[in-house]
Amino acid sequence: MATKNKSALHEKDGVSQPETTSKSSAQKIKISRSKQPSIDKFVSEILKGDITFLSRAITLVESTNTKHQEKATEILERCLPYANNSVRIGITGVPGVGKSTFIESFGKHLTAQGKKIAVLAIDPSSSVNKGSILGDKTRMEELVTDANAFIRPSPSGTSLGGVAQKTRESIILCEAAGFDTIIIETVGVGQSETAVHSMVDFFLLLKIAGAGDELQGIKRGIIEMADAIVINKADGDNIQNAKIAKTEFNRALHLYPPKESTWQPKVLTCSAIEHNGISEIDGLINEYFHLTNENSYFTKRRNEQNIYWLKATIEQQLKDNFYNNIEVKKQLALELKKLDKGNTTPFNAAKRLLGLKT
Repeated sequence: MATKNKSALHEKDGVSQPETTSKSSAQKIKISRSKQPSIDKFVSEILKGDITFLSRAITLVESTNTKHQEKATEILERCLPYANNSVRIGITGVPGVGKSTFIESFGKHLTAQGKKIAVLAIDPSSSVNKGSILGDKTRMEELVTDANAFIRPSPSGTSLGGVAQKTRESIILCEAAGFDTIIIETVGVGQSETAVHSMVDFFLLLKIAGAGDELQGIKRGIIEMADAIVINKADGDNIQNAKIAKTEFNRALHLYPPKESTWQPKVLTCSAIEHNGISEIDGLINEYFHLTNENSYFTKRRNEQNIYWLKATIEQQLKDNFYNNIEVKKQLALELKKLDKGNTTPFNAAKRLLGLKT
């Protein structure tokens, strides 16, 4: 009897593959991953400059988990005596100005001198799904592989001005880990500049020329905060435009009253992609730190920043405690229904909520 031809697509049962990891090993790995190192271990490894433990500690700082926050607080307290030994530089500019390219070029210039730099880059979070691209590591391909550099992108979330609430605590951990230069990159929009200005020693504003009226599209407050303005992308056909922009900004800066630091902000040009002008910017920043250390403004500003963040933290904690209160949650739901039906005003609803005994 003739046998039926089997389809060429017919596939025989293969030999069953063994499990790559035994159940007992998998269980051990699961336990190992879930078990957090002790606070002593965290602190000792951070002080040794261990990047893995630094990253994990920053993750604890950024966590909203109560246990994580308690542990992070203890780690921060233990690391504090080893902090405050760096210079903190804030860098801002509108999207597309080349912040990441500039930071990479500037960072490589510093690490070539033997300095250790930490870049805390705040990525914009989506207001719709709260997601964040966190792409700074991919944009700084050379710096991310530098042994003397540490890049930590953090989602801005819903914190003031798009600045991650825990950035200041992350600075302390980076300083304890031995980083002598901390660079904070802002999203370049909204009130983020104000928040970053309150946690750095030197504030650098990046601009580009040839994109329209250079002075028109910038807020007065940002220019007042800037310790230096750098016209980026001064290369190719844009060199002349950059020179013109430099002249315009120099004129504008002289219209502002003198800074308390007695520092006169300056305007420089550079091409981050061609690494031109980077050493001059480094020299300018060093001039600033020399001056502010000589006249004691550096220490005064650091103390003022500590007071600012003390008050800001109290305000944030009061707000969190209020909204997390059970009675407030119940009453808020009722007030929202009244608002929806037009039976009350936002102001009267707020008065009733604030009048609750919490």
